[in-house]
Amino acid sequence: MMYEFEPQAQLRDVTLRDGLQLTGKLLDVDRKLDVARSLLQAGVPALEIGSMARGDLVPPMANTLDVIAELTAEELERCWVWVATPRHVEKAAAAGARNFQYCFSASDAHNEANIGRTTEVSLAAMPDAVDIARSVGGQIELCIATSFTCPFEGHVPPDRVLAIANDERAAGATDIVICDTLGQAVPTQVSSLVARVAAESPSRRIVFHGHDTWGLGVANTLAAISAGATMVDGSLGGLGGCPFAPGASGNTSSEDILFATRPEWFTPDTLAGMVEISEKLLAELGEPMRSKTVQGARSTAEAFEWVI
Repeated sequence: MMYEFEPQAQLRDVTLRDGLQLTGKLLDVDRKLDVARSLLQAGVPALEIGSMARGDLVPPMANTLDVIAELTAEELERCWVWVATPRHVEKAAAAGARNFQYCFSASDAHNEANIGRTTEVSLAAMPDAVDIARSVGGQIELCIATSFTCPFEGHVPPDRVLAIANDERAAGATDIVICDTLGQAVPTQVSSLVARVAAESPSRRIVFHGHDTWGLGVANTLAAISAGATMVDGSLGGLGGCPFAPGASGNTSSEDILFATRPEWFTPDTLAGMVEISEKLLAELGEPMRSKTVQGARSTAEAFEWVI
């Protein structure tokens, strides 16, 4: 029997940034490199490998520059680094990074809590960040956090997100990332906003970043893909969350997204390898396994080819 799956979108695994940042634990450089290289070798198209956030505020990100410096130029072509200022781009670029997520929030209150400035100040600085990225032959994304709800302000109007996406100061971004930072959106909201952004920015890739706080991470991801997103974020075992967003919990599981979308490179053997990576890492961190796919893969339904 043939099954049809959602239109294809690339997975970007964000375990090494958004996944780790809420754990409070710093993995050493070699361990991060092991995770990154294992995922790249498994076939994961893209990774988020760290953040330029201050190490005293987000300890798990303290060695990001060292991780960047150890990766090869070929590996870094598939890796992204979270940045919030032009200076962040400059420092990450000097270490070797070429793909940058310039992130700020649609809501001022969360941007103040997360980055220490208003949304307008972050947006005003984006052209300088774009110039620095371009000067090293890199690319930069416009990453809009709290695109649906804010932990301090509540509902975020879609027009607020569209205004940021269409602002001429963000015109240098190659991609637009729509973030359900708190995991409070529902599929109809996601498909509506992604479709509107895609229609008004036809030359730019649309990325969806979701969380599974209310159990709709996979559903929202599939809604985003159907509406035009061609890259989606996930983390191993559903690890993650924002330390500056009360109520946020783990990211949508990479394994769950892959099981739902079935890209050609993702096979039962690939899943088995990712389960091993995921289980080992989460046990090391003392974090719970939130992936339903991993749990299913460890079931006793042996007639199903995806069971390990």
